[in-house]
Amino acid sequence: MNKVIKTDLVVIGGGPAGYSAAFRASDLGIQTILIEKYSVLGGVCLNVGCIPSKALLHFAKVLEEYKEFFKLNIVNNKPEFNFKKIQSWKNNLIHQMNDGLKVLSKYRNIKILKGIASFINKNKILIKNKQEIKEIYFKNIIIATGSSAIKLPYIKSRDKRIWNSTDAVNIPCIPKKMLIIGAGVIGLEMATVYSSLGSKVDVIENSNTIFSSADDDVSLFFIKSIKNRFNLMLNSKIDSMNFSKKNISVKIKRKQIIEEKQYDVILVSIGRFPNIDLLNLYNAGVNQDNKKFIIVNNQCQTNVPGIFAIGDVTGNPMLAHKGIYQAHIAAEVISGKNHYFDTNIIPNICYTDPEVSWVGLTEKEAIKQNLKFKSSTFPWKASGRACVSNSSNGITKLIFNKINNKIIGGAIVGRTAGELLGEITLAIEMGCDISDISLTMHAHPTLYESIQSSSKMAEGTMTDLLNIK
Repeated sequence: MNKVIKTDLVVIGGGPAGYSAAFRASDLGIQTILIEKYSVLGGVCLNVGCIPSKALLHFAKVLEEYKEFFKLNIVNNKPEFNFKKIQSWKNNLIHQMNDGLKVLSKYRNIKILKGIASFINKNKILIKNKQEIKEIYFKNIIIATGSSAIKLPYIKSRDKRIWNSTDAVNIPCIPKKMLIIGAGVIGLEMATVYSSLGSKVDVIENSNTIFSSADDDVSLFFIKSIKNRFNLMLNSKIDSMNFSKKNISVKIKRKQIIEEKQYDVILVSIGRFPNIDLLNLYNAGVNQDNKKFIIVNNQCQTNVPGIFAIGDVTGNPMLAHKGIYQAHIAAEVISGKNHYFDTNIIPNICYTDPEVSWVGLTEKEAIKQNLKFKSSTFPWKASGRACVSNSSNGITKLIFNKINNKIIGGAIVGRTAGELLGEITLAIEMGCDISDISLTMHAHPTLYESIQSSSKMAEGTMTDLLNIK
C-alpha cells in the first residue's frame, strides 16, 4: 500500500527555481514539500551547469591574463596547471554550496523527498524511488523540473568521445583537437575554457550569426575578438562522422565545400528541452505548447487552478535568474499576494572572454516596434581602467528613446561585462534618461565608467573623445 501524505504545497525540482520557490513559500508560512530526484539540491545550475562552468571560466580568464603578461616578457615562466586539481577545486566549491542549501532547507523545516514525481490527477502526485512509493495530496503545486541537453539524432551509439555539457564541465581530459557543435552560450563558454586549457577548438554553427537576440554589431565585435582563440565556423553543418579508435573523422559542409577534419572529442551543444516526459501532465490536464513547454500566465499559473510552473519548463529564455524571479512570484501568489511577472528586462550574459551581455530592447527590436531611437557606443580603448587591466578589447553601448531620451536597452562586450550590465538594467527599470547616467558621478578609473562615457557621447558632452555628430 502506498504511503499517503498531505501538504499545502509541493515543489517538483530542486534547482535554483525549485528551491527558491520552496524557500520563499516556507518564509511565507506555507507548509512545503520539495521533491528532487538527486541526493543534493541545486539542479543542473549548481551541480553541472552555471556554477562549475563559471569556475572553469574564471580559471581560464586568469590563465589568459597570465599568458598576456608572458607575451609582454613581464613574467618569465609559461603557465602550468594540474587539471585534476582544477576538478577538485571546482567540486569542493559545489559541495560547499550543496551543504549551504541543505542547511537552509533544514532551518526552514522543508521536507525533502527523493524520487521521481508524476501526476495522478490535478490534486495528487505519485513519488517513486528505489525504497518506496508515496502519494501526495496537495492544495498547490509548482513544477520546476528544468531542462536537459538535446541529443543529435544521427549519433546512435554512446561513445565516450561524444560529450554533452555535463561531460565538458567534469573535464574527463583535455583533448588536443575538439569540435563543438552549436555556437550558443554553452558552446561558446566551453570553447573559451578548453582553448585556454590548450585544446585546438572548432565551433560549428548552422546559422549565419551568433547571439541572435543581440544586435549584429555586438555579435560581430565578439566574433572578431575571439578569432585567435578558437575557430568559429558559421553557415556550416555536419555532413558525416566516422568513428575510429584513433579519432573521429568529421566531414563539414561550408558554402557547398566539404572539408574533412579529425577530432579527439566532440561536444554537442545544440540546445535544451523541458524535463516533462515523466510528469504525466495529461493526467492533470496541463496545457503545453508545440515545443512541449508548459504554458503559464504572468503569475506563473497554468490553465489548471493550483498548478504553477517556473524556470526552464516554461520556455525561453532558459536562465536561472528568470526561474528564480518566477519562483518568488509563484510562491507569493500562492500565499495570497497579487504579484505579477511584469518585466521584459531580462539580462542576458555569455561568460566568454570577452564576456557578452545585453538587456532591454535591441536596435532591431526597436525597429520592429517602430520606435524612434538612437544609440551610442563607447570603445574601451579609450578607457584608462580597461587599458591598464589588459581589457581594452571591449565596448559599452546604450540605446535610448529619441523622443524622451529614456534608456531602453544596452549591451556590453568585455571582461566583467556581466557585472557592469547591472547599472543599465536598473536604469531601464527606473525609467532613467541619458542625463541621469551622465550626471551621476562615476568613479575614475573604472570599467563601469564606460556607461557614463557612452551617455556623454550620446549628449555630445564627451571630453576623452571627440564629439562627432
